[in-house]
Amino acid sequence: MPPILNFLKNELIEVIEWVDDTRDAVIWKFPDEQKDIKYGAQLTVRESQNAIFLNEGQIADVFVPGRYELTTQNIPILTKLKGWKYGFQSPFKCDVYFVSMRQFTNLKWGTPNPIIVRDPELKHVRVRAFGAYSLRVSSAQLFFKEFGGTSPIVKIQELEETLRPKVVSKFTDALGEANVSAYDLARNFNELGDKILPLLMNDFALLGLEIVRFHIESVTVPPEVEQFLDKMTQMQMAGNLQQFSQFQMAQSIPDLAKNQGAGLAALGAGFAMGNQMMSQAQQPPQPAPKESRDEIMKTLKDLAALKDAGILTQEEFDKKKAELLAKL
Repeated sequence: MPPILNFLKNELIEVIEWVDDTRDAVIWKFPDEQKDIKYGAQLTVRESQNAIFLNEGQIADVFVPGRYELTTQNIPILTKLKGWKYGFQSPFKCDVYFVSMRQFTNLKWGTPNPIIVRDPELKHVRVRAFGAYSLRVSSAQLFFKEFGGTSPIVKIQELEETLRPKVVSKFTDALGEANVSAYDLARNFNELGDKILPLLMNDFALLGLEIVRFHIESVTVPPEVEQFLDKMTQMQMAGNLQQFSQFQMAQSIPDLAKNQGAGLAALGAGFAMGNQMMSQAQQPPQPAPKESRDEIMKTLKDLAALKDAGILTQEEFDKKKAELLAKL
């Protein structure tokens, strides 16, 4: 074969395929380097892939998994665009992109700043949330139109950053509609996730994407709200101030016992406290001791701080204030 024919043959692309060794590419352009695709070239599209042929920037054909011989018979749309006649076996130029159709897991989402939501018990509260989700491409053609661009490769990390605001927006809407108190958020993660998933699926379907799983991993509130919730929980567990004090002292015994100098004293105090609590448990319940004036004034100041923080309404504050002033 003459040298010029050998050169032309070497310049023609005969095999088109994508072996993905990165595991993070969603769109990958076949590197043609201005070479012509040989008439009759072999195209291999693997499972969890689609191949898109572009003619002058427009999608001409989409190939699903399989092995193809590129002829006028099996690329009818591209053949029509190129104006080929049957049997015309000249090489052609075309941009080829592969789209990964596999599932991408453990994509992260989170609120960059706290969001304010209505709370049925705390009225208004700022929360932050974090979680993960999984997705895959459901329509290679639609997805390519939305995210293809001119880049030779699109990685899942870029897509994750683009989609994160959409996920946060839907989470905010669902949390507002759920009308769940901050007290109960931890035990409602699954219900909230199930409510957000269909909202995301509707929006992502327009982008050629499918959300497979959606998880809420944590929802946090400001430190002052956490402290308030902790105090309320401890008070409910203790029942009254006297039992609350005994509860706190009992909790501190293990730490005191670690101090060698106070070990025996702490152990003795523990036994004494245990006997005292056992004795009180056997006695009929006693009325709670009357609060002192200083205790009442301190409680009023704490309630005022909660009102200023927006946790208590003016009406709730006034009602509790009247009850406390009546004790003076």
